[in-house]
Amino acid sequence: MAGRIRQADVEELKQRVNIADVIGDYVTLKSAGVGSMKGLCPFHDERSPSFHVRPTVGYFHCFGCGESGDVYTFVQKMDHLSFTESIERLAQRINFELHYEEGSGKPNESGNRSRILAANTAAAEFFVAQLATPGAAEGRKFLGERGFDKAAAEHFGIGYAPKAWNELRDHLKTKGFTEEEQLQAGLLSQGDKGVYDRFRGRVIWPIRDVTGQTIGFGARKLFDDDQGPKYLNTPETPVYHKQQVLYGLDLAKRDVSKTRRVVVVEGYTDVMAAHLSGVTTAVATCGTSFGVEHIKLIRRIMGDDSGLGEVIFTFDPDAAGQKAAMRAFAEEQRFAAQTFVAVAPEGLDPCDLRLARGEQAVRDLMDAKVPMFEFVIRQMLKNYNLDTVEGRVAALREAAPVVADIRDSALRPGYTRELARLTGVDVSEAQVAVSNAVKASRSKGMQTTSEGARQGYAGPATARPAGAPADIAGEAVAEPEGPRVFELKNDPSTRLERDAMMALIQYPELVGLELAADAVQSAIMDANLATVRDAIGANVNELGGETWLDRIQNDLPHDFKPLVTQLAVAPLPQKNAEQTQSYCRGVVISLIERDLVRRKSELVGRLQRTSVDQGEVSREIQRELLELETERRSLRED
Repeated sequence: MAGRIRQADVEELKQRVNIADVIGDYVTLKSAGVGSMKGLCPFHDERSPSFHVRPTVGYFHCFGCGESGDVYTFVQKMDHLSFTESIERLAQRINFELHYEEGSGKPNESGNRSRILAANTAAAEFFVAQLATPGAAEGRKFLGERGFDKAAAEHFGIGYAPKAWNELRDHLKTKGFTEEEQLQAGLLSQGDKGVYDRFRGRVIWPIRDVTGQTIGFGARKLFDDDQGPKYLNTPETPVYHKQQVLYGLDLAKRDVSKTRRVVVVEGYTDVMAAHLSGVTTAVATCGTSFGVEHIKLIRRIMGDDSGLGEVIFTFDPDAAGQKAAMRAFAEEQRFAAQTFVAVAPEGLDPCDLRLARGEQAVRDLMDAKVPMFEFVIRQMLKNYNLDTVEGRVAALREAAPVVADIRDSALRPGYTRELARLTGVDVSEAQVAVSNAVKASRSKGMQTTSEGARQGYAGPATARPAGAPADIAGEAVAEPEGPRVFELKNDPSTRLERDAMMALIQYPELVGLELAADAVQSAIMDANLATVRDAIGANVNELGGETWLDRIQNDLPHDFKPLVTQLAVAPLPQKNAEQTQSYCRGVVISLIERDLVRRKSELVGRLQRTSVDQGEVSREIQRELLELETERRSLRED
């Protein structure tokens, strides 16, 4: 068995990979100052971006939840990989050759994520090749009847699974994949008589993650003798979790990020029809309802923090579509973006609409969208007889909370009047109903908070200083597991120390060796920052370079590494590169000058305490004072 990856390769690969490009596959990043980028954190749900990346140093840090690390850490956490697997994933990304110690070749990867992904890739290639064979005539007919030609099939990677029971299995065996690996990938099923191909006699869609890797498949049956469901997907595997993936997002993500708009359709063919019609931000769930994890995924890609984006849902007008709409509305408040619903005329889905009326009709459908809450109100009112007083009152009572929940309070009066019009009641009645609903919502929120307090919930967890008392009852409270969040004081002295450490960590070459050497000899009052200063001091003779941050990290206790990453990633206040050098040198000079003032004060005190008969001691102190003053003048000239 081959051994560890050579350390030199690990370090070189880390320098070659751009961390912003890797993270950008999962999170939309925006400029946050000189050399810094930010976006919505992929590790916790948040409204405003607190997740920062500094490509020049190769690290990320979230100031909200405390997650931090390098590009390997990010890939490990996002894709649930081992350290070795994260290295191999990134090496594959840039075609970097890895070398292994204590043997030759790659280590045995049987059953791990890398092998599953490789098996999926090989299977996708097999399915694509099969679509061109004579046995796939029904598959090509299915696609053609829905307006998808050869070019469309190639664009989306569409394939065909032969009707034979073991054709894929035997093909993958020739590629070196065992039955166990194929089972773990969800490509085979286990029966009483052994294993067999899961997908047979079906059109196949590859399901890819945001990075473009094939993690699973969706399959549509073609033949009447197929006893399986109409659509069959890959089961849950170590790489495929249907609640966390959206079909088409790998193709849509750049336009989603650019336009801040996403269209959620209901099926694979709808995604294809939308994209081919110019609606290139369309995505679909994979055999499951739209849920919280899908929202988190979209928000990260969209950069959903300003409320300027649009999320458009397309639903069938039938009962199932209305039920899906209500489920989506239940989670609508999780978006900062505005949410809309687009329902095609005559109940056509985007695929059928493109066939019947052309691609312009699909684009027009998105332009004819209505706000989500307006659509929901209309759906609710369909359940009541508005010709009766009882029906109008009941409809008003059910729909008023929808208006009350509209985030933009400026829209509420207009929709209150619209609610009055739709239900046939006076505007004043609708206003009272909405006002009562607002009060009830607030009261419910307070009751929830109160109930949480009775059950021991005291709001968001905050870091408790080491040695702090437990709870008010004196009972020991265990520290929560997870990343340590360093909350530094916000007084001027600590801010100066923090900013100087940031300058030394982020731009050591701009500060220069002479100033850096003086800075690491300066007093630091904050104990945490003093530990960081000592680690910088241990490496100051080899100032800067590609491994600068790693060398500092290696000289720190493990618990302090997140603090250094935090300082390495935090944006500087400068808006352009021209100001960066003067700022970095200036803040370090201020730290050194503060220390010179402290030392001068100590010397003056010693001089005052020196007796008349200690002339030599007095002269030595005065000499030191003169040197300090000379050093201060030199700093000011700098």
